[in-house]
Amino acid sequence: MAIEVITREDLNEFRSLLLNDLKEIIQSKPQQVKQWLKSNEVRKLLNISPGTLQNLRINGTLTFTKIGGIMYYNYSDIEKVLNGNVKPVPTLFK
Repeated sequence: MAIEVITREDLNEFRSLLLNDLKEIIQSKPQQVKQWLKSNEVRKLLNISPGTLQNLRINGTLTFTKIGGIMYYNYSDIEKVLNGNVKPVPTLFK
């Protein structure tokens, strides 16, 4: 039975190769973001409470679409709010 000795240089070379492979995998796979998010996903993403999300809806900061009993939020609208490029939506009913 032959014994192989692994040196520090071998480990460093392995580490470098592994890191390069991981970087290639991460860069080659585009991050797919869902276009429509449910309320719980938005709250997790923004780290906010249900009440805060409701306030964002009420004051027109964050637009939404309601289908059945589920509210959906467009990811691009959330990005606009985060980037500060959104203008308040005028409310139709006061």
